Amino acid sequence: MKQQMNVVALVKDTERYVFLYDDVSSSQMLQTLGQYAADKELSFTWYDAAVMSQKVRKLRREAEQEEQSRRLPKTA
Repeated sequence: MKQQMNVVALVKDTERYVFLYDDVSSSQMLQTLGQYAADKELSFTWYDAAVMSQKVRKLRREAEQEEQSRRLPKTA
């Protein structure tokens, strides 16, 4: 699988949450979103984590589909 970097970001008023991760680290990224949501000192909420998780999962699905399409033989 081709390794690429992914970026998901959230802007809340004057705060910015920007996450960089590679395709192999998407599961860890989902855990990190949960850790941020559980941190009472951050304004990052469980709703924010849910929205960002959907984006991470969508990017993962797209990467998997792209990899599958590369593996399939081309038919004429």
